[in-house]
Amino acid sequence: MVLAAEQPDIVARVTLSALFAGFLKAALCGFGGALLPWARRVIVEERRWMSEAEFADTLSLCQFLPGVNFANLAVCVGSKFRGPLGAVAAFLGLTLTPMTIAVVIGAGYLQVAHFAVVQRVLGGISGAAAGLVIAAAFRMLTSQHRHPVALLFAALAFSGIVLAHLPLTLVVAGLAPLSIGASWLRWRAR
Repeated sequence: MVLAAEQPDIVARVTLSALFAGFLKAALCGFGGALLPWARRVIVEERRWMSEAEFADTLSLCQFLPGVNFANLAVCVGSKFRGPLGAVAAFLGLTLTPMTIAVVIGAGYLQVAHFAVVQRVLGGISGAAAGLVIAAAFRMLTSQHRHPVALLFAALAFSGIVLAHLPLTLVVAGLAPLSIGASWLRWRAR
């Protein structure tokens, strides 16, 4: 498999300003918590900077790293194409404008938080955001990892967290080594 970052035409398209603008778009469209579907859409579908497999692998790595997953994703993608300056450009695109907007909205929210209509609107928005995250996760699962073992690990993680109410760190600590081992065995069998 040829990685997108190894293709000269893709690398040439991914400028510092493109990284900033791409992550800014994802951050503004995914404002409020639905960043995953928008980041995937911008990186994989619209800009075609990475394949679905590269995005899934990079996101998986970023979820293991300490810190905020999407900040890690911006740094990894930016670094992949433009080194340290690319990491900074992508990170600033992801955080600068949304942080400013959040501060302004937060200050305004404090003035109207007690109104029932505001509470109902926010309840509806949170449901839509949750739906977007679930749809993106399902899309990534069905389009990239159709292998039965990957589906098994996804089901085990879901069951552990949602059904058994186990802590996320315990589920990751238990399933990650097993998943890596299963992938390694599958790779060796090729």
